[in-house]
Amino acid sequence: DPIHLNDIEPALNDGPFWNRGDVFLSLRDRSLILHYRPQSNQLINLISGPFLKQHDVDIISDKEISIFNNNNINTFRGDMNLSNSEVVIYNFENNQFSQKFANSMAENNVITETQGLSDILKDGSLMVEEQNYGRILFFNSEGKLEWEFINKADNNKIYSVTWSRIIDDIKLINNIKEKIQNTTCSN
Repeated sequence: DPIHLNDIEPALNDGPFWNRGDVFLSLRDRSLILHYRPQSNQLINLISGPFLKQHDVDIISDKEISIFNNNNINTFRGDMNLSNSEVVIYNFENNQFSQKFANSMAENNVITETQGLSDILKDGSLMVEEQNYGRILFFNSEGKLEWEFINKADNNKIYSVTWSRIIDDIKLINNIKEKIQNTTCSN
């Protein structure tokens, strides 16, 4: 699998560094993010940097994307993590990389060899999914761990979690609640 496309983030609005309809493609096995413009079939940008076998890519502002860095390499003995997973921020304005809550991620031993994701909320808080170990962590806007969920069954086996999300749209939350309340289940 020489490319392994593992996430596509569409640009839903025009911005100073992309057009509506552009897509950011996360190519895991190349440790690359491609900025592609389907409308003109143009490769706009190749983003490589301090990340290995990354997974999730998100547009987080009009000048930044976040990249969930698995920080993983292949060896003759199999996959190996170099250190904990990271949330890397790329700034298009200055072409610089930074990390979101690096100390908190290390202190809480956030590691997932494959998949995984991060979701930065409007207030600066962060949800991280550690897919391989069935764990979801939530850090407040200061980087302090607020809560942790482990997907453990009654038999004490831990099961993976995939593509978790925090819903922060009040209208959507209320719509979901209303649908749940007005639904009846049949046997």
